[in-house]
Amino acid sequence: MLFTQFSHSWLSKEYHHHWLEDQGRQLLAFYKRARCERGGFTALDNKGYQAKDSQPDTMQTARMTHCFALASLQGEPGAAELAQWGVDSLLGVLKDTQHGGWLSTLPEKVADERKASYLHVFVTLAGCSASLAGIPRADELYQQAVETLETYFWMADEEALCESYTRDWQDCEAYRGGNSNMHCTELFLQLADFTENPIWRARALAIVDKVIHQHAPANNYFLVEHFHEDWQEWHDYNKDKPTDSFHPYGVTPGHASEWARLLLHLEAALQAAGEPVPEWLLIDAKGLFHAGMAHGWHVDGTPGIVYTHDWEGKPVAHSRVHWTLAESCGTAASLLKRTGEQVYEEWYRRLWDYISCYLIDPQNGSWWQELDQQQHPSTEIWSGKPDLYHAWQLTQISRLPLTPMIGLSIKNGHHQR
Repeated sequence: MLFTQFSHSWLSKEYHHHWLEDQGRQLLAFYKRARCERGGFTALDNKGYQAKDSQPDTMQTARMTHCFALASLQGEPGAAELAQWGVDSLLGVLKDTQHGGWLSTLPEKVADERKASYLHVFVTLAGCSASLAGIPRADELYQQAVETLETYFWMADEEALCESYTRDWQDCEAYRGGNSNMHCTELFLQLADFTENPIWRARALAIVDKVIHQHAPANNYFLVEHFHEDWQEWHDYNKDKPTDSFHPYGVTPGHASEWARLLLHLEAALQAAGEPVPEWLLIDAKGLFHAGMAHGWHVDGTPGIVYTHDWEGKPVAHSRVHWTLAESCGTAASLLKRTGEQVYEEWYRRLWDYISCYLIDPQNGSWWQELDQQQHPSTEIWSGKPDLYHAWQLTQISRLPLTPMIGLSIKNGHHQR
């Protein structure tokens, strides 16, 4: 459906849709260079080159396999071959053949590393999306990944994911994390589309209730992401690591936006399936987005969203990390589709304006992954340009309905034109 009822909206403009398509194609072209000779995909530097000693990165391999698989469904030449490379690598050199599951890179390089639920969520997503695209052996990858996820990480009594194990699956970490469960919610909604099994929607709703609804409203929608094993809030977790890439101290406004969008997808999926829809899904989605913007955007005197702030709302890590802008922009579009309220049109334009003016690198390609407070490229949290996933998904999500999720929507040709 085109947003003809919002004739003023960028979401109803043919020009804007063409612009998004062009941005998506440019991102895919840049990251085709990430194919690693040793297998999988590797991180790229700011100019789009691999380091001489490049090692395959399992998370980036999974994310790029997901993106290239979906791009192949759109008719992107060469994307299916790259998705195949990712599938074969995840089933081959990147698989831990001794104990099962996956580590961050070649198993022989990280013998003592813990196995993270976050990583296994993305490997499962890669298998799901590649299966949707008909990539050979993708079903095999999906079956292995989802079995590992259910056997080790899904805690049925907690109705959420645990965080990590030792390589031999003998020691389960006491910490419970919002970030891994957030991406698991995204995965489970895609699995509900892929398998047509309602259990995945039920699990997504259980995660959202536990991680968001039982905590965010009580904290004035400051997002709680760190928990003890009994799911008690852990506000000072990683206080000595304020710039951690995945588990920073305090509140991450970009994750508040990302969760908000997932709540809207879940609401739409439940409604489409004829299942009960909690009213709080929309309430919490709005609360998270507005709290994230109120305490993240322009709070230190310059544009952009700060990476984190403390429990008083004071900025901690001032870096502008690219994915926070991408996710907030996608959430603004989703809230506009859901509500039709002008405020979300304004946010959508404002966030794309920032991305276009500061994050998109017209000279070297892709987006700067991180800027400092003065909008200069920095490396406090991320270096180089390793990530296709967040930026490319934004160019798609803005043009897709709230349900089904991105995979089935693209396969079914649901881009709104």
